[in-house]
Amino acid sequence: MKRCGLYFGSFNPFHIGHLAIANYLVSFTDLDMVRMILSPRNPLKVPVQVHEYVLQERLEHIRRVLAGRLPDIEVSDVEFHLPQPLYTINTLRHLEKKEPGMTFVLVIGADNLAIIESWHEWKFLLSGYEIYVYPREGVDVQVLQHKYGHLAKEIKRLDAPLINVSSTFVREGLAAGKNMNGFLV
Repeated sequence: MKRCGLYFGSFNPFHIGHLAIANYLVSFTDLDMVRMILSPRNPLKVPVQVHEYVLQERLEHIRRVLAGRLPDIEVSDVEFHLPQPLYTINTLRHLEKKEPGMTFVLVIGADNLAIIESWHEWKFLLSGYEIYVYPREGVDVQVLQHKYGHLAKEIKRLDAPLINVSSTFVREGLAAGKNMNGFLV
C-alpha cells in the first residue's frame, strides 16, 4: 500500500521553508509521495476573504515551482471543493473514500501539535493516523509525544533541519518594504 504524506497549509506565500520540508519528506522518510493541500480557509484562524482567483493563482504558482523539480510531490485543491468548515479530519475522510488503497500520514509542524486539542475531532486524528511532526523553534516535540503518545497511533518527530521561515515573517517583511526574494520560491 502506498504511503502519502498530507501537508496542509495556506502557503501564503509559498516560501523556501515549505519547499525544504516537502523535499525532506520525499527524500528522507518512508513516504512514497507528498500531497501539499492548499487550504483556502483555516477554521482556527480569523476568517479573511480571499478571492477565488487569488487561490487559483497561488495553486498554479506552487505547481509551477514543483514541476519537474520534485516529481513525488503534488499540489491539491481538494479543499476548494469540500463544504466548510474545512476540518482536517473531514478532508482525510474524503480522501480515504476516494483513494481506498492509499495510507495517509498527516504532516504537521510541532507548533500545530502543541495546539492539537483545538482541532476538530483531535483525539480521532491522533488515534486514527500516523502523524509526522517537523520541528519548530521553541516547541519540544518529546514533551508533546509524552503528553499525547498514549492516545496516538504514532507521533514521529522528523529529524529535519530547523527552518525558521514562516509565511507571516515573509508577509511582514514585504509589508515593511524589505527585499524578501531570498525567501520566496
